[in-house]
Amino acid sequence: MTPAARTRLNRVRASAGIVKLALQQIEDELAGDIDVQELAGIVRELHREADPQEGLFGALAQLLTVAAQAAERIEPDRDGDASGPLHEAAALITDNAGLRVYYATRALDPEGERAP
Repeated sequence: MTPAARTRLNRVRASAGIVKLALQQIEDELAGDIDVQELAGIVRELHREADPQEGLFGALAQLLTVAAQAAERIEPDRDGDASGPLHEAAALITDNAGLRVYYATRALDPEGERAP
């Protein structure tokens, strides 16, 4: 591994550590005394139906899409063995997981989507 690649990997590890801390904060908020509207609001932040790119799932899907595009550039045979699964993972996050989270928030607080 080149020094530049090692530096890049270290920056990614540091950023991933920050993300883990942020997710731990969200978990702590969920573990506390919480009512149904608060829970629905917090879970809605994971996937925003009106603008999924603004939610946490959208950001993760975007990250995987960028990784897939990087894989497309460097795949030796350009056969999609690496990029294909990354694109599929991004789609599963937004299409499958996002839809399930949407259903959960609708069950918790059907009127909450209209709240400002």
